[in-house]
Amino acid sequence: MDAHEIRFVATPAHGEVRALMLHPVGACALLVLAHGAGAGMEHAFMNQAAEGLATHGVATLRYQFPYAGAGSRRPDPPAVLEATVRSAVAAGAAAAPDLPLFAGGKSMGGRMTSRAAAADAGLIALGIVLVGFPLHGAGRPPGRERAAHLAKVPMPMLFLQGTRDALADLELMHGVCADLPQAALHVVRGADHGFHVPKRYDRTDAMVVEELTSVIACWIKELVGR
Repeated sequence: MDAHEIRFVATPAHGEVRALMLHPVGACALLVLAHGAGAGMEHAFMNQAAEGLATHGVATLRYQFPYAGAGSRRPDPPAVLEATVRSAVAAGAAAAPDLPLFAGGKSMGGRMTSRAAAADAGLIALGIVLVGFPLHGAGRPPGRERAAHLAKVPMPMLFLQGTRDALADLELMHGVCADLPQAALHVVRGADHGFHVPKRYDRTDAMVVEELTSVIACWIKELVGR
């Protein structure tokens, strides 16, 4: 199945960005999916996640933040990232008006989606999917400061975290999710922040992606009653 490209205006100042829609026949929902800080929407992980979700009946709209579309590796300011999330969700709703809509992303993309959902303007989404939520910065002491806004997110959230994720102390993540009445946490054994698993775990990265996409699809289908 091939993805088709659409474009939408990220912000008036930053103009259009690209997005890729993958819409399987009989899809039960659309997940608007943001990339992480270090890789754009066509990174192998993003491609594999979109294809895996399609096999489970979930359509995806992957999109670029303005800095990635411009070929920069330095992320845009948070206000620009959050505005782009809102624009992407609106673009997804327009592209697939018949599908229940969810939003989320990998690492920074998920964090910016949750920040947009927590803000006064909010997001029109049934749930938020956070793949590798970056609870603390690389090389920094573990802390929960980046999770402070999550209490203001009004819709259900699904967190997917690896046991070897250097950007999210798992004990702290359990505590964060326990404090959120609508949060679910799925832990991926042996996975790091990029969801790579060493050979000693007798699992391939493809198996990890299948686990992630299966869990996401099941969670979405429960929420939409499928």
